[in-house]
Amino acid sequence: MTLAEAAARADELAESGAAQDLAALRAEWDDELEAAARSADFRERALAFRAIGLFRWRAKEELLRRGLDDGSPAARGSALLSLELLSRDHPSTVNSIRPLLHKMLADEDENPAVRRLAVLVLKNGSAQRDTIVLLEGLAADDAAPGDLQQAAGTVAQGLKRKAATKR
Repeated sequence: MTLAEAAARADELAESGAAQDLAALRAEWDDELEAAARSADFRERALAFRAIGLFRWRAKEELLRRGLDDGSPAARGSALLSLELLSRDHPSTVNSIRPLLHKMLADEDENPAVRRLAVLVLKNGSAQRDTIVLLEGLAADDAAPGDLQQAAGTVAQGLKRKAATKR
């Protein structure tokens, strides 16, 4: 079984609620995943970062944080996909990396797909004013790609609604 196959199996186990089987699979693949995340090949790193989310491996969040600084846009994107998945039920995941996400969004030289993924991760965090202002600025920025503008506007509105319902 490859890491990709193990990650797919882990996703199935997580979806079905088979916590013990998922824990056993995590233990079996721990060393291989760590090695892949440190590989010289960006494809292996991207696969490892994506696998962390599919394994629902909260203990590896620090590894994902390092993935956000990876030199490869594919690896950064995979780390963001995993963070989005892990943050669906735990906004603290997003809140702990919010400054890194803001930096990605503000960097016009960042890969456009990575910027869009950063926007999607922010939707799962708490509705903080600085995030909403940043997203609204991106939505109004005529120099930003249209899909980034649209995603930023949609997430900003969602965060505003989330803030309004908590009051």
